[in-house]
Amino acid sequence: MVSDLSGKTALITGSTSGIGRATAERLAGEGAHVIVSGRDQTRGDLVVKAIRDAGGAADFLAADLADAASVRALAARARELGGGRIDILVNNAAIFPFGPTPDVTEAEIDATAAVNVRAPFVLVAELAPGMVAQGSGAIVNVSTMVANFGMPGMALYGASKAALQLLTKAWAAEFGPHGVRVNAVSPGPTRTEGTLGMGDGLDQLAATTPIGRPGEVEDIAGAIAFLVSDSARHILGAILPVDGGRIAI
Repeated sequence: MVSDLSGKTALITGSTSGIGRATAERLAGEGAHVIVSGRDQTRGDLVVKAIRDAGGAADFLAADLADAASVRALAARARELGGGRIDILVNNAAIFPFGPTPDVTEAEIDATAAVNVRAPFVLVAELAPGMVAQGSGAIVNVSTMVANFGMPGMALYGASKAALQLLTKAWAAEFGPHGVRVNAVSPGPTRTEGTLGMGDGLDQLAATTPIGRPGEVEDIAGAIAFLVSDSARHILGAILPVDGGRIAI
């Protein structure tokens, strides 16, 4: 059976590990040509090899999302690899500055704003017009459950993702009339390379959710795959919780 993503090109930021890698492998498995992106060439090459070994199509582009010029260059190179078009954009890359507000440095504030807000903004500004011109496209932003409620130590990270959720709605309103769907997923506690440092804290946080356990990266990837598919063709501006039911309490 021909996948509904066959013939489409997807750019996924932060896709050398964790949720991004799982999403790259999922979309490639459904027929998309995936452009893997991250800072580490070695890890990127490993993801590309795994996808190609499984019969999928993938390429890697290195980029530093803290640098606006690098973000614009990523968009341009991705368009070239996609034969002049990008059909799917997944803004997954982020940094996670946790800690008490008085301990947050100005450098951390600037870096978080650059990677978590400015980079997605620039990528959408660069790539959405092409989607508009072709009359179709799907953008998914990866947020977090702490963008929706207050939690100690999560002020900066939560605020950056709350901004991304507002951008999701604004972009849905702006580009939706031209065939470009923009949505977001809002993960809860999820097992990734990045959350290993939380130790028992991840399980303790997950215990506060109705499901009572952390999610897996495949859970988030599945939600993203749905949102970029034709099955979600009437969904725009949604923030899809993939948080084990935390939104219910």
